[in-house]
Amino acid sequence: MVSLVLPRLVSFEGAPRRSASVAERNLTALRSAYWLVLLSGFLEPVLYLFSIGVGVGALVGDLPLPGGQVVSYAAFVAPAMLASSAMSGALAETTFNFFGKMKYMKLYDGIIATPVQPFEIALGELGWAMIRGGLYSAAFLVIMVAMDLTTAGRALAAFPAAVLVGFAFGALGMTVSTLMRSWQDFDLMGSAQFTLFLFSGTFVPAEAYPAVLRWLVEVTPLYRSVHLIRGISVGASGWSWLLDVAYLVALTVGMLALASRRMSRLLYK
Repeated sequence: MVSLVLPRLVSFEGAPRRSASVAERNLTALRSAYWLVLLSGFLEPVLYLFSIGVGVGALVGDLPLPGGQVVSYAAFVAPAMLASSAMSGALAETTFNFFGKMKYMKLYDGIIATPVQPFEIALGELGWAMIRGGLYSAAFLVIMVAMDLTTAGRALAAFPAAVLVGFAFGALGMTVSTLMRSWQDFDLMGSAQFTLFLFSGTFVPAEAYPAVLRWLVEVTPLYRSVHLIRGISVGASGWSWLLDVAYLVALTVGMLALASRRMSRLLYK
């Protein structure tokens, strides 16, 4: 019995180290131009916040939340921009970059010749994606606090939520990438991502939609992300946060397992 259990323990202990080595490889492969890509990805939600949250917000005025709390339009939009930023950062790493490494660079074909397994590759790439998503989230929260759209304490609480959002969308992005056949397929993903951005309670409350459309909105991952971060940022109360967290955790675990299975099928064929 001991001889059967011991190898499993050794393998399990080595898995985090091997996953970290995948993320470390990405760090050492960075070039100076990559930081310009990071900057452009961060600026997009910030510009949306100033143009729509502040600019259009001056015309809209305050908005009542479902719990009866009234907030400024900028405070309403800012958490949605934070969730969208975490989504975009994670998806950028786990879709285009991940697909290029797997399909054209054949990077993972070389990696699996080492003791690193497909699940550990997926976990390492997800961790690397979260470094980018975490940087976006932290910088955006600083801007929210500076603009008095949330408090420092709520910003600290919102950061782990934003990281969870990044994990969920990162795992989803990797799964989608394993199903892609060519770069042209990413046009469909871009359209789906933009649709989520517009119709996830980002700029208007979900209650403004017709009943059927509202139900579709509320089951999307970005809406659950926006709902979670908005509740933390503006201090809304309610146990619905637990539903959001459970949804995102289940999405992360399920998509990560599916991505690693798909990678095993593609790399070992």
